[in-house]
Order: sequence, then structure tokens, then C-alpha cells
Amino acid sequence: MDAIIENLPAFAGGFLMTLRLLVVAGVGALVVGMLVAALRISPIPALRGSATVYTEVLRNTPLTLVLFFCAFVLPQLGTRLDYTVAATIGLTLYTSPFVAEAIRSGVNGVPVGQAEAARALGLRFGQTVGLVVFPQAIRMVIPPLINVIIALTKNTSVAAGFSVAELVKVSRDVVQFNGNATVAILIAVAAFYLVITVPLGQLAGYLERKAAVRR
Repeated sequence: MDAIIENLPAFAGGFLMTLRLLVVAGVGALVVGMLVAALRISPIPALRGSATVYTEVLRNTPLTLVLFFCAFVLPQLGTRLDYTVAATIGLTLYTSPFVAEAIRSGVNGVPVGQAEAARALGLRFGQTVGLVVFPQAIRMVIPPLINVIIALTKNTSVAAGFSVAELVKVSRDVVQFNGNATVAILIAVAAFYLVITVPLGQLAGYLERKAAVRR
């Protein structure tokens, strides 16, 4: 316990870095995921095909490999990135296909008549998707989206392998000098993650119950 108290500022810094990765990558994944979902339902075959390839490639590629590409391959191509920035980009890219698929499942649940009515009023494809389809689809898939964000929270730990000072990296450094307190340190790190994931899980359950009542 003494090792945890003595290194509390380091754990607090790692916790804040984990939150930073979560918030920035989460927002980025939502934006990119919505764009990919829109392309997946586009009437243009080339756009649908490109979005499908993007989704399948990233969903079936290990996160470590995606982060390795961002941290070490991109600099070889002339793009110099800080490891934290590279990790954020990698987490965004890796998470966005899961966001896109969640949104697409919601789009499939929107009655076809909604889009047909929008087109009958003269709305273009982009307007139909952005103003009619997506607002209904996202409301239905908020709980699955929160589950994706919970998964992203845990995936931020992979950034520790790329010298990003988040919770796992900090705990690994602390364990090196406090080997006799390894179990307590790991429990403390798990508790920090639970501070994020448990409220998110409760929020997902609440929104799911609320959506069920509305239906």
C-alpha cells in the first residue's frame, strides 16, 4: 500500500493520460465511424467497396500492429509523430470500424419508409442520412456504442508498449522498484480502470432501458 501512496502522483498522471487517449480517440472514432457507416450505405458502389475494405482490414488486424504502423512505419514515410499522437491515431483507426458497424446495424433498424419519405420531399442522400436516418439509428445503438468505448478504454493499455505513459506503463515502472507490492499495484491499476468502465456500463444500461420504454 505504501508503494501506491508514494507513487500516487505517477498513477494520477497515468490515469489522466488514459483519459486523454480515451476522449480524443473516442471522439475521433465516432466521427470517422459515422463517415464510414455513411459510405457503407452509399448508393455509389466504389464508396461502399472502399468502406467495406477499410472496415474488414482494420477489424481483423491486431491493435498492436496498427499502433506499430502508426509509431514506426509512418515516420519511415516522412510523417514524424509523437508516440502519444501516434497511439491516439492508431486507437482512432482501430476503433472506428466497430463504431461504423454499430451505427450501420442501427441504420438497418430504421424503417425504409423514413428514407423514402425524405427523398420524396426532395432531400439529397447526404441530407437524408444526416437529418433523418442517422439521428434515429444512433438513438437505437447508444448502448452498443458505449460498449465500444468501454473496449477502447481497455485497449488504451496497449499504448504502454509504445512508451506512452498511461496507467499500465506507469504501473510497470513502479513495479520495477517495488517488486514486493506487485499484486497491490495491479489491483490499484484495475481500480483506476473500473472508475471509468463501471459508470460507462451503468450509463449503457440506463440508456438501453430508456430506449426500450420509448419504443
